[in-house]
Amino acid sequence: MDLTFSQVNITGGFLFDKQNMNRGKTIHAVYDRFVETGRFGALECKWTEGCTDILPPHYFWDSDVAKWMEAAAYLIAKKPNKDLEAKIEAAIDSIEKNQLPDGYFNSYYLVHKDMKHFSNRDHHELYCAGHLMEAAVAYYYATGKDRFLKIMEKYAALIHRIFIVEDSADFSTPGHEEIEIALLRMYTCTKNELYLDMCRHFVLKRGICPKDSGKQIPDFANDKHSQTDKQAYEMESAVGHTVRACYFYAAMAELAHQTGDEKLMASCRRLFDDITSRKMYITGGIGSTHVGEAFTIPYDLPTETSYAETCAAIALMFFSQRMLEAEAKGIYADTVERILYNAMMSGVSISEDSFFYENVLEINLFNEEKNNSTKHKERFPINQRVRVFGCSCCPPNLNRTLASLERYAYHTRDDVFYVDQYCESEYQEGNTSVRQMTEYPLNGDVVISFQGVKKAALRIPSWCDHFAINAPYTMKDGYAYIENPTEIILHMDMAAKLIGANEEVNACANKAALMYGPVLYCVEGIDNNVNLHRLYFSQNLNAKASFSEFFRLNSIEVDGFLRKTSDRLYANLSENFENHRIKFIPYYAYANRGKSDMLVWLNYR
Repeated sequence: MDLTFSQVNITGGFLFDKQNMNRGKTIHAVYDRFVETGRFGALECKWTEGCTDILPPHYFWDSDVAKWMEAAAYLIAKKPNKDLEAKIEAAIDSIEKNQLPDGYFNSYYLVHKDMKHFSNRDHHELYCAGHLMEAAVAYYYATGKDRFLKIMEKYAALIHRIFIVEDSADFSTPGHEEIEIALLRMYTCTKNELYLDMCRHFVLKRGICPKDSGKQIPDFANDKHSQTDKQAYEMESAVGHTVRACYFYAAMAELAHQTGDEKLMASCRRLFDDITSRKMYITGGIGSTHVGEAFTIPYDLPTETSYAETCAAIALMFFSQRMLEAEAKGIYADTVERILYNAMMSGVSISEDSFFYENVLEINLFNEEKNNSTKHKERFPINQRVRVFGCSCCPPNLNRTLASLERYAYHTRDDVFYVDQYCESEYQEGNTSVRQMTEYPLNGDVVISFQGVKKAALRIPSWCDHFAINAPYTMKDGYAYIENPTEIILHMDMAAKLIGANEEVNACANKAALMYGPVLYCVEGIDNNVNLHRLYFSQNLNAKASFSEFFRLNSIEVDGFLRKTSDRLYANLSENFENHRIKFIPYYAYANRGKSDMLVWLNYR
């Protein structure tokens, strides 16, 4: 999988608005915070012990900067921008100036000269190298300039020598996976088989190297935390740090696809099924605990303490898209869509300049007040977005994902043109052109004009119960296949409906959530001036959807009930309800209007 910049343009609608937001404000907001916090300055490698006028670098800062550079490259590719290009060039200047003669570059280790390179598995050297490689590939595609790419090829040659030829590092595979994805992008870009071989080495060596086992430093970590407990071929369940895991699974899926390794692909299928059937939130978020930012056990999906890191949602998008391109099944594109409109988009504010690291499914301000009343503090995620984090991996990850949404809209395989995501957009390559007109996800009506396409496949989302197409089609794995398409009109019935969770998910027992097409909804106290836990859905929703300029999506009102209460602390149980109209907003937009209670899962009757 890779991005060819000239093929796809998103031309209107919700995703177009979000891309413009990213281009106009978010990319600059993240850059400014990274300058203020010393991340870009760290590339100059001027900090020394005892220095007070320069901030000391952290060992993962290069990855933050690299993701920003990658995002800026995508934006330049679509619309040249001299300011962004100058900022990237300045960063490349610093990297080139401070790269060691053998190819090594890591701003943290270069200023800590007494530290041995590749000696601490959990210090992210290969992770940072991978993100720099991805940025270099993106910048080469965007501008045709190969200076950054050559710098990273030199670094890759060193990594090959240290880890494969000599096996002289103190560990065999990275603690935090990412370089595996990057090496595949380097291979796609340069056609150099060395990078494919390096990826294969890091993927297949994982879980079988004595030098890697037991090297985790945090007291909560173990071999499962960094996916070191099993070889790739033997993996059956998603374990450990969610971002590390899904970056690795994404590389596994693409490597299996590139090389025809069916045994590796079988592992990927097991892992994907485990995540989406037992460990994924309704938002598409993953990771139910802050301890290790990790997967736990099946069906452990708490709401108020959900971790659901923004980066983890993006990592699952990467994994899902690579699975989709390997075997064109709608469930993979459905997962991309679920994440895109919910778990990922909630990570950035409507004001475009502040972010969530964790994305909860419930906010209860009562617990904030309780914490303020006692010295013992329970841990709850923050309920308002902030401009930068100490570990600020999520903001630039959002930058680069929003800037490259085109890669998710379509793919081709075996002379079939797959329409994976619905958005107003255009595709052009040679004699093939596709134009998609739609207001999705405001409604389910799509018109697609094809030229030069022998066979098209339109995804019918899993949320869609009824649809109609103005041409003959055959269904397979969630796609409607159409021969010799010209102008195809697809209508998908879209209405508000209640969704229940598996009965094993205790946090959602006897509750329901509201969805409208792919978009999840929530209630906030600011719109419903009652204790939200007193609200009940009516199963006869009588829903009314209306477009909101503020949210850029529909808000929805439904019929429900308010449970009556009294001043008594305890009383005989009674069915004492009154009719009540409940207002919902898109989940992605929660916590944008000041502090407020929020719920996704409500009781029903």
